[in-house]
Amino acid sequence: MTYRVLQWGTGAVGREALRGILDRSDLTLAGVKVYTDAKAGLDAGELIGRADVGVRAALNVEDLLAEADCVLYTPRTPSVDEVCRLLSAGVNVVTTSFAFHPARMDAVDRDRLLSACRTGGTSLHGTGLNPGNLGVIVPLALSGMCREIERVTVQERADWSMYDSVDITFDQMRFGAPPDEVTEQVESLRFTSDLFRQQVWLLGDTLGADLDEVVTDLEVIPASADRDVFGRTLQAGTVAGQRWRWSGRSAGATRVEVETLWTVAERQPAHWPTPQHGWTITIEGTPSVRTHVMTLASFVRDVPLAEHVQSASVATAMQAVNAVPGVCAAAAGFTTMADIPFVWHRP
Repeated sequence: MTYRVLQWGTGAVGREALRGILDRSDLTLAGVKVYTDAKAGLDAGELIGRADVGVRAALNVEDLLAEADCVLYTPRTPSVDEVCRLLSAGVNVVTTSFAFHPARMDAVDRDRLLSACRTGGTSLHGTGLNPGNLGVIVPLALSGMCREIERVTVQERADWSMYDSVDITFDQMRFGAPPDEVTEQVESLRFTSDLFRQQVWLLGDTLGADLDEVVTDLEVIPASADRDVFGRTLQAGTVAGQRWRWSGRSAGATRVEVETLWTVAERQPAHWPTPQHGWTITIEGTPSVRTHVMTLASFVRDVPLAEHVQSASVATAMQAVNAVPGVCAAAAGFTTMADIPFVWHRP
């Protein structure tokens, strides 16, 4: 069976999703939603540096919804109103932007999304890298080797100075801001934090950890010197490191924890843990299991640093692209990463 997919957004992840849709034999491109006049009217192939494919990007794609089985929704800032409209119109939604565990979302948004799924007979699926495959699917796969589990820990370590996305680094994540202005209460950080909280809840709910609460802890460190980050200056004394921990607790004991160790060209303080760069997943149990994962453009070829950095966007996008058939086949409602059939590469 062939599924018709409408790509919604053409940022770093969206462009990689476009490539994935075009390259997969059981998917066809139904349309491309863009947000700027500069991209409107361009052929989808031109947007990703390929030959024309006969599908042009548009600012308004409402007339294409009837032709789509699924929207692959990848904007930086998601809109619940927008997604409800898509779901109600009878189009399944796979997104890398939010909804990793909708049952644990804000109750008002959760109920609206579920109602839209029921109205349209559609499914909503949130996925990606972390939150996503490395934060949910890999731990769940490893758990299959265990008789008992005491604690699951997911750690991500990354230096954001290598990422050419200054809007996200400075504006969304608040690196370069005064330390007292970087708290979970800041709107953009509250949104990001909630995505990871959902991931902790999803692991806990799926593994039967009987979590009572998910507690958030944030520690920031200042820059020791001015840093140039792709043309923007991160000034000495402003935030150059963030250590987040989302701890799922049962009867006061931490059963599931997601930790991120993020810096911008700054050395970590001595008291921070030092896993390898990338993602480290640890299960303490019987037996205890640990694995480390990293994404690169190649482990054998000599490629520019930019391509290595881009590989994370490729992985994020392809987790969503490869999930499309499973989501289209799912029952109406929320389909989490724990619900969907195992997702693998298919040409």
